[in-house]
Amino acid sequence: MSTVLAPALFDEVEEALKDVVDPELGVNIVDLGLIYDLSWDPENNALIISMTLTSAGCPLTDVIEEQIAQSLDDVVQAFRINWVWMPPWGPEKITDDGRDMMRALGFSI
Repeated sequence: MSTVLAPALFDEVEEALKDVVDPELGVNIVDLGLIYDLSWDPENNALIISMTLTSAGCPLTDVIEEQIAQSLDDVVQAFRINWVWMPPWGPEKITDDGRDMMRALGFSI
């Protein structure tokens, strides 16, 4: 059973995850809206990242997982990713900052 993250840890994790950039779109996974939930597993003393990808068949899952591990290295000792496919990701999940970043990269949003 997972518990809610303390607000300070939530903010620290979220900020660290902004260093993880989707290799295809060039925007971080937080502002793309790929992070659905952050919680804590007290039994395993680990962060649980519930997230999705822009498509279930994304060939770059390993790259994203590696980037997540690097970004969280000084934040938490252990984490696991809970891949979520429902609800599916859609462009409506992109934050305003993410939309600005995508426009700067030449995407029309």
